[in-house]
Parts: sequence; structure tokens; C-alpha cells
Amino acid sequence: MIPSQTPPLKSSKRSSHSVPCNNNLIRFIRPAMPSLTDRRRVSPDLDLDSFEPLNSQPETDTAPTNKTRRLAGKNGLRHRPTRQRSLTRDIGHVAAETYLVTSLTFTLLQYLGIGYRWIKQFLALGCYAMLLMPGFLQVAYYYYFTSKVKRSIVYGDQPRNRLDLYLPADIDKPKPVLIFVTGGAWIIGYKAWGSLLGLQLAERDIIVACIDYRNFPQGTISDMVNDASQGFSFVINNIANYGGDPNRIYLMGQSAGAHISSCALLDQAIKEVGKGNKVSWSISQLKAYFGLSGGYNLLELVDHFHNRGLYRSIFLSIMEGEESLKIFSPEIKIQDPHIKESIPLLPPIYLYHGTADYSIPSFASERFAEALKKAGASVELILYDGKTHTDLFLQDPLRGGKDDLFDHVVSVIHSNDKDAVAKGTTAAPRRRFVPEILLQMARKISPF
Repeated sequence: MIPSQTPPLKSSKRSSHSVPCNNNLIRFIRPAMPSLTDRRRVSPDLDLDSFEPLNSQPETDTAPTNKTRRLAGKNGLRHRPTRQRSLTRDIGHVAAETYLVTSLTFTLLQYLGIGYRWIKQFLALGCYAMLLMPGFLQVAYYYYFTSKVKRSIVYGDQPRNRLDLYLPADIDKPKPVLIFVTGGAWIIGYKAWGSLLGLQLAERDIIVACIDYRNFPQGTISDMVNDASQGFSFVINNIANYGGDPNRIYLMGQSAGAHISSCALLDQAIKEVGKGNKVSWSISQLKAYFGLSGGYNLLELVDHFHNRGLYRSIFLSIMEGEESLKIFSPEIKIQDPHIKESIPLLPPIYLYHGTADYSIPSFASERFAEALKKAGASVELILYDGKTHTDLFLQDPLRGGKDDLFDHVVSVIHSNDKDAVAKGTTAAPRRRFVPEILLQMARKISPF
């Protein structure tokens, strides 16, 4: 529960109700209608082989480019395009990723052992994915076969230090950018999970960069936070080469990704206040932070996760021991008086959560919002009545049409762009990917 000094949340029969809190805002959203119920080692510096500016030639097996590489041949030196992609290279990439995922799966199973809860969750996940498969196949086709998705751009020298870029169809001027960190219980996160969000935001003239990062057991929480921060740095320092506006960059995390990205954000603020710390990016370059269905106080969630099938022993291994739970809990960390000078550096923060979320209860965002408010940060909390953990990120986007969360994110990003706002008012409604009956069945069987 939010402490008693916070005005109580009230819902209305209309779409929303707002309670102002100084420079902060708590909003409660009720639906208008009831819901029917790569592993390649590279330098962390810019990799020209993986970097594709907008003015480069399209990727084909035969299309020439202006860049060539000298290769020793039988009769001397010869040239070949550096941006060639071949079927052999694609197959090799898929094989390497498959081997990596398979080996990590077996390692993970050694940690899990035999347990009723996680086996039940795993089977439910399989059924859930099958019900939503019509939508997933459509998004996968877009992901693999459109030239507007730049896949697996290398941003660092660790495994899985890659990101995907989703570009608008027409980049006639620099576009705003959203950096997105996907969820996955710190175990099954993957950059492609953000492809639906990338597809839909690109249609609204927003570039989306989906960051991949090491998951457990390949890495622990400090590795994930470091990977995310390095990905932010790459996007901030290089996005102009892809048509992005470096002065309009936003950050978003979902579920475990919200936890990881908020940790990285707070760590960066602390570094910038400290003397002599070298930083490769600045929080001042971020216009806002969006946290979707995140958990920000691990001490309050460890037992909840255990009961949900993410056993305490595994969770503590992910978080590097019980003594590290406070270190990687932004809600606790932000109350430390020693870092009060870092708080003014934080961008405006928007927290979204569904009240029917059983994976990470909505009190996680409520209490984090209260802690941010007390520390002096600018925060807005928006609760969605009756929405589950996956409603906001999967079922609602796959349903198409109007979506309060999507519309709010777009309105914040385009708030100072009159042309984009005007274009958005005449934009066609988001299309439906999955029949309603399958969405309702998936909602009932969802393990999240």
C-alpha cells in the first residue's frame, strides 16, 4: 500500500482519474469497456562492418557499396563489398544462436531441477505462445524480411551485446528515438521480444532500439545492468547515423527490463555526480523514462517470485546473493541520503502498471513512485484497472485499435512536434493481429 500521506487512488467510470501531487501525478485508468476477460567478439568501439548509416546501399548479396576491403588473392589484391550478406552467414548466425540458447537452457535446467511450479509455468507458456502464434508469425515476418529492421548491431564486446533498430518508412528529418529493454524474468529476455512495439512505434515516426543483454546463467544482474548501460551509450552516441535525433531520446523498460534499466539509470546519475568518473553518456541526453510493469524493490518480491516458480535460490543467484538485493533495488537505493545530489539529474519518470498483474503486483510501481516523489524526482504513476502483466505489452497491442498506454507514450515523445501530433490524429488505427477468442484464451492460460 502507498503510505497514508499519499492521496488515495480513485477510479471513475470514464477513462481516467488524476490526482495531482505537487509536480507529480497519479492516474488510474479503467477501460471504457470491460476486458473480455551472437556470439562474435568485437571491439566495443564502432564496428563499421555492422554499422549501416542511412545513406548506405541496401543489403543484398550483389548490390555494390562504396566501401571495399582489400583481400590477398592468388594474383595480388582484390576487392569485395564489406556489407555483403550471404545465406551461409545467416545460417551460421542462426546456428550459433541456437547452440547458445540450447546450452544455456541445459545449464538453467541444472539450476531448476525438478519442480512442480516451474514445470507448470513452462507448459502454460507453451500453450500461451501457441494461442498467440498467428500474431507472432506476422510480426516475425516483418522482423526478418523488411529492410526497416536493422538486426543484431554490435554495441559491445560481450556475448549478446547486440541491438535491433526499427526505422520509420520515411526519414525526412531526424526522428525521436525510444531505447527499449525487454523483460523475461532475467532468464529468457531477448531483443526480438520488442519487435511488436518496434513495429507499431515505427509506424508513428519513432525509431526504436531494442537492447539485448546477457541473461542468467550467462550473466548475473551486474552484467545485465552493465550491458544495458553500454547499449544506451551506443545508441545515444551513434543514432544520428541512422536518422535519429540525439536531442530526443527516451528510455523504456518492461518487467525485468524495467528493473534493469532503472538500475542503470540510477547508477549513471550517481556516476555523474561523483568526481573523476568517466562516463560515455549522460542522463541529460534522455528526455524521459517509461517503466512498464516493473519491480523496483527486490526484498519485497523475492518471496512472491518463489511462490510463482522463480525459486528463491535461483533468484538469489541471479541477483548475486541476498546481500545484493538492496544494491539492486532502485526503490531502496533512491532513499539513501548519500545520493540525494543525483536525484535532480533524473529525467521525468512515467510508471505504468496493471492492477491485475500477478507476476509483479502493482504495489511495486506504487511504492517506487512514492519513493521517487519523496526524493524530489518528477514522477507520474498510471494504473490500468483489471490489466494483467501481459495485457499491456502483448494482448492489447495484438488486439489493435485504441490503446491508452501506447497513445500516452506516443503523446509524450511527440509532445513538442506539432507535425507528428497532426499526423497522429489522422493515422489509421492499429491493425488486429490475433482473433479476439484466441486473445481471451491466452489471457486465461498466461503463466505471467
